Amino acid sequence: MSNNKHFWETKSLNQMTKVEWESLCDGCGKCCLHKLEDIDTGEISVSNVSCSFLDQTSCKCKDYKNRNENVPDCIQLDLKNLKKLDWLPSTCAYRLIDEGESLHDWHHLISGSSETIHERGMSVRDCSVNESSLKNVEEYILEWFNENGTLF
Repeated sequence: MSNNKHFWETKSLNQMTKVEWESLCDGCGKCCLHKLEDIDTGEISVSNVSCSFLDQTSCKCKDYKNRNENVPDCIQLDLKNLKKLDWLPSTCAYRLIDEGESLHDWHHLISGSSETIHERGMSVRDCSVNESSLKNVEEYILEWFNENGTLF
């Protein structure tokens, strides 16, 4: 009898290969949105303003390999910072797997298509604006809700 489980169902994040880790990214683009932290409360607000390197159609970085050189404060998600980044959306595949949850049916590893996330409205496609055309990110703070009705 063969094991029909997928790698994300049998491995922890720290057991995954680099290729497996990278394939978990659902391509929502939410990581690439500007976030603002209230210095008094520490509360994080998420805007719909994206990094200038975010491709507005694919919701992927235009130069992923060189993202840290292009944007020095770009945060590279890894096992060390995963739990500290409380602004990660509740739908984030890395967060879900780390918390022992299943991937959503719109995730490309489940649906077989990288378009499903966009079709279901779970990405920033058609709702983000590029930072290069703006002056004040604070004017673009949004209340982001996921398919369960919870914030971001």
